[in-house]
Amino acid sequence: MVDLVVSLTPSTLPGADVRAAPRASGRIVCMPATDEPLARVVLIGGASGSGKSRIAEHSGLPLLRLDDFYREHDDPALPRLESGEVDWDHPGSWHLDRAADALEELARTGRTTAPIYDISRSASVGSREITLDGATLFVAEGIFVAQMIPEARRRGILDDALCVHRSRWVTMALRFARDLREHRKSPAFLVKRGLLLARREPAIVGALTDAGCRPVRVRSALRMLAHAPQRQI
Repeated sequence: MVDLVVSLTPSTLPGADVRAAPRASGRIVCMPATDEPLARVVLIGGASGSGKSRIAEHSGLPLLRLDDFYREHDDPALPRLESGEVDWDHPGSWHLDRAADALEELARTGRTTAPIYDISRSASVGSREITLDGATLFVAEGIFVAQMIPEARRRGILDDALCVHRSRWVTMALRFARDLREHRKSPAFLVKRGLLLARREPAIVGALTDAGCRPVRVRSALRMLAHAPQRQI
């Protein structure tokens, strides 16, 4: 089945020209064909465990979690490590197109429906509706922000992009404690992943800044976004 995004001008009437484009989400969505969105997104990136979720949750802005667009555990397209295990930190483990569609739908219509992904099951377990409720800014956080920046910019919905960073060893310790607490994966897998990510972290931060993110510390990002609801497009 082909899913459609339909762009409508304010004067669209029966018989008027309507533009349609494929969509990955499984729904038909009508979006006004206007240059100015209702809201723009602040993308928050960083290594896993860097504090992205905390910052996004404390911002008080509508929040879309990019990690909810991970592939299902049985998807044959999942990238693999040399050990044969899934590389969940590879951009190929994630649906960029679906996440970008959801960001644009939220920015231009004021609402979207996003999946709820259970990392411990490596599967989607439901969905949630996200609404702007009049906000002119919203946040989206995840580990694949470097891939999302050019898409959000191309679609005309990007406001800002931040890269949260701190000592990689602090990040590793906090990530391990969180993942154990939430039973995300087996302890053995978490140890191997933690060491791998600690080695990769400088490259992760470098890719984010090269893509256009501003490097920030956790406290600076919290202060910055505390004033975001008052900003206007």
